[in-house]
Amino acid sequence: MPNYVRSKQKGGTFFFTVALQNRQSCLLIDHIDLLRESVRYVKSRRPFTIVAWVVLPDHIHAVWTLPDGDNDFSRRWQLIKTLFTKKLKATTQYKHSIWQKRFWEHEIRTSDDLTAHINYCYLNPVKHGLVASTHEWPYSSFHRDVQRHLFDHNWNSIIPDKNGK
Repeated sequence: MPNYVRSKQKGGTFFFTVALQNRQSCLLIDHIDLLRESVRYVKSRRPFTIVAWVVLPDHIHAVWTLPDGDNDFSRRWQLIKTLFTKKLKATTQYKHSIWQKRFWEHEIRTSDDLTAHINYCYLNPVKHGLVASTHEWPYSSFHRDVQRHLFDHNWNSIIPDKNGK
């Protein structure tokens, strides 16, 4: 097994992919309110800035910026996952393991890298065939960014084919 080393950058910006064990599940969107409550709770106690966020049926992509001097994104994800799991099991008959044990993170180092990862978040529902356009997917910070005039509502979410067309 590879010896994976997480970034030690403090106060950095990071892209994450966090997935359910059952990649055929729709738990995240079926219980979006529980996920939102869990994130709000953790964010209120261990602050971070959500730069971009998209929740798909079975996984999450997010870009976060941590406070200066703080690099403990692992604990934040652990708390979000644990709280969501407890809330889900308390309100449903769900008994199975929910999350993959690990998550994937990438340290954002340049503005182009940041732009690419924000776009990746917002294009992901289109890529997975869930919607035809980014603005159609309700579980995304894209709508917040439209209100902030960072994106146009009609931002085109056409993904080029392998020939770049």
